[in-house]
Amino acid sequence: MQFAQLKRREFITLLGGTVAAWPLAARAQQPAMPVVGFLNSASPGNYVPMVAAFRQGLKEAGYVEGQNVAVEYRWAEGQYDRVPVIALELVDRRVAVLVANTPGVLAVKAAITTTPIVFTTASDPVQIGLVASMSRPAGNVTGATTMGVELASKLLELAHEVVPTASVIAALINPANSSAEPQLRNLQAAARTLGVQLRVVHASSDRDFGMVFANLAELRPGALVIANDGFFIGRNEQLATLAARHALPAIFQDHAFAAAGGLMSYGGSLPETYRQAGIYTGRILKGEKPADLPVVQPTKFELIINLKAARALGLEVPPTLLARADEVIE
Repeated sequence: MQFAQLKRREFITLLGGTVAAWPLAARAQQPAMPVVGFLNSASPGNYVPMVAAFRQGLKEAGYVEGQNVAVEYRWAEGQYDRVPVIALELVDRRVAVLVANTPGVLAVKAAITTTPIVFTTASDPVQIGLVASMSRPAGNVTGATTMGVELASKLLELAHEVVPTASVIAALINPANSSAEPQLRNLQAAARTLGVQLRVVHASSDRDFGMVFANLAELRPGALVIANDGFFIGRNEQLATLAARHALPAIFQDHAFAAAGGLMSYGGSLPETYRQAGIYTGRILKGEKPADLPVVQPTKFELIINLKAARALGLEVPPTLLARADEVIE
């Protein structure tokens, strides 16, 4: 009898352990949640709208962060020399897709040929070697572009249009950015066409701004063109405030610059670019190949004019320019 009871207890104990193990086994058999690596050379606090747009794109493609996809975020905080190390760390984590802006993609593209990569860039991705063509990217890379680098000359033209008497126009460029040289070439060509002198000032960190605007005070340019750069995008409000303080008519590509008090902005929508990157990330997670996804290009460039800033600068914006504006901030 005691033997029978012992056997029964052992059986129940074994059965209980088996039952307890079933949920663990079931969980082990469930497919692991895919992990997306998100790398950006800027700072997270300044890219809140872009991250929200990326998540929206993921959602439109059927993925909700924390539910059926995980996202690991890495930020270089404007320190471009850190980008290659961070990018390779994410790839070593065996992420299902790597989402990165231009510095991150350039850092790993040559070494990583299997992990799908979705880029967000302001450059012409064919020109800088990210893809073979816009319609057929080939390889493991695709993404979305604002074509902002190519707009540098247009910004100079708009600055000259609003300040036609300016004989000297300054350009603020981040020399650490890989797109600095092509933007400078575009600006120089436009300056020659317009017959104005171009004066270039450089900044790659917050501490540079004081010296930059002190130099601009000495150069006395008629206007300032701010070149496309992730670090500058994260400093929209600061740059708008500094331009106003030094009575400089300034133009940048990001809408938030004009909204923050800058004179003008002209360019494609950066949040829209990140939304498209989110959509592509979701489609790749579902099995589509980057090579089959054409690069998304902006369908519209918006001109924003801040009339309040113009009045503070004592400028009268030409009616023809106002008529072309997509938005006028009173």
